[in-house]
Amino acid sequence: MADEDLTLEPQTPERDPDTADMFGAPPPPKPAAAEEGGAAYTVIARKYRPRTFEDLFGQEAMVRTLRNAFSTGRIAHAFMLTGVRGVGKTTTARLLARALNYETDAVHEPSLDLAAEGRHCRAIIEGRHMDVLELDAASRTKVDEMRELLDGVRYAPVEARYKVYIIDEVHMLSTAAFNALLKTLEEPPPHAKFIFATTEIRKVPVTILSRCQRFDLRRVEPDVIMKNLEMIAEREGARVESEGLMLIARAAEGSVRDAQSMLDQAIVQAEAGQTVSAASIRDMLGLADRAQTISLFEQIMRGEAGPAIETFRTLYGFGADPGQVMLDLLDHCHGASVAKAVGPQALTLPKEQAARLAAVGAAVSAGSLSRIWQLLLKAYDEVRRAPDAAAAVDMALIRLAYAADLPGPEEALKRLQSGEPLGGGSAGAPAGAGGSSGGGGATAAARAVSPHPQPAAPPQITLAKFEDVLALIDQKRDITLRLDVERFVRPISFRPGAIEFEPAPGAPGNLIQRLASRLREWTGQPWLIAAQGGGGAESLWERQKREEREVMAEIEADPFVRSVMQAFPGAEIVGVRVLPQPEAPALEDAETEADED
Repeated sequence: MADEDLTLEPQTPERDPDTADMFGAPPPPKPAAAEEGGAAYTVIARKYRPRTFEDLFGQEAMVRTLRNAFSTGRIAHAFMLTGVRGVGKTTTARLLARALNYETDAVHEPSLDLAAEGRHCRAIIEGRHMDVLELDAASRTKVDEMRELLDGVRYAPVEARYKVYIIDEVHMLSTAAFNALLKTLEEPPPHAKFIFATTEIRKVPVTILSRCQRFDLRRVEPDVIMKNLEMIAEREGARVESEGLMLIARAAEGSVRDAQSMLDQAIVQAEAGQTVSAASIRDMLGLADRAQTISLFEQIMRGEAGPAIETFRTLYGFGADPGQVMLDLLDHCHGASVAKAVGPQALTLPKEQAARLAAVGAAVSAGSLSRIWQLLLKAYDEVRRAPDAAAAVDMALIRLAYAADLPGPEEALKRLQSGEPLGGGSAGAPAGAGGSSGGGGATAAARAVSPHPQPAAPPQITLAKFEDVLALIDQKRDITLRLDVERFVRPISFRPGAIEFEPAPGAPGNLIQRLASRLREWTGQPWLIAAQGGGGAESLWERQKREEREVMAEIEADPFVRSVMQAFPGAEIVGVRVLPQPEAPALEDAETEADED
């Protein structure tokens, strides 16, 4: 048997197709069905595991620190790598083991430049190097197993520069095992290096952390993950819609491995040669259409309970998970709040969706968004525990719609003291008569407390078209707002309560907020105003300028005007005035003049 083992060992590199091309960009692989010899399919997450530090996505800060440490010779004896799943902890540990023992004919010291294969690189990658021990702490939790492992630390490495111990999920070690590790970790022999990886850094004792150089691997941003997925899809010969890749990148929650595993599943959603659509990926992930959930959020913020329920039932009929819908609404509430505080550029969403959420944020107060956030958190918990999740969402939407425009506690107290109506329902309606239960009751309380007569509610103004908006602004004599709307608003669509427009160059940054606030004040209802990147008609100012140019061109083309311009060289037409037409004489006056004649 010993002879057989020795004979088979040199063939080990051929057993794992993951190591077929470990360095450089892997060539476009053949389809699984075309692989020679029926080799087992290697999943994308293994096939495209980073081979060098330059291939690590989103961990530039850690790589820069390690590169400086290696270049100056200040290499720690123990490293602690922590982060969520799939961000590269184990991969970084293996790369560190290679970097510590990197050696070529020209390089004889640790180096992070792993582009060329070193003497020990292949054996370390394949897990068969005698001086690099990789183990899972979950399977070696006992103190006796740790002592057995540490007994070999004092012995020098067999062939490499350092003896490297990689312990994954180190937080699974028992307290006794951690204590056994303390002394060795504090004063290890110069030839020993420890690399720990964990997802639960809080479970690692402080005494261990204080003896390690800690690196927190950050979540990878969705746009970075998307670039990685695009590269993989191209090399795999798969065609996937960009929107679908973005859905995967967002669903991965910062984990590159999760994103690659989902891409592996998404590629087989379509037949060979066909494009994988975003809709099929959305169905695969159990997600609702994001544009539809934004519409649902807009309906909630407008207080439209009935349309909101109909929109949800449509999504539910298409297979959307009720809990996922509530998570999307939480995401939209967070996005609207961030857009209100920072701007739509802070949202990692398509431009159109970011603009819609920014419009919601501009139309409501920060306090209302904070209150909706709390209600959504409670609703999500109810949906998870309810026997009928869809019914729980219906009830949550009704509650959210009626609470969207209710004033906060401080504002409600001020209104009660001043005798103003609180809103959120009909001022004269009883608590249970179709409106918000808080609105009618609070208004009645205001009448009882305040000695002043209840002021009348502002009249409801209905605006049927965009020109009505301009007329209302003119009627309210808001000159600055009218000038800005005429000059910078290129209308796209209009419906009562919602305006979409393309902002002209130079538009004020607060135009949406000012217009939404004024319209809400004047009409007594909330308005959602969204700015789009294109597709708008001419603004009123642009239309007037175009008409002036057309009139000028028509006048300049007139034969009489041309003859005058030729008779007076250098003359210019500086303006055009339309003279009022003289009124025709009255019929009686004309008859009188005729008789006199």
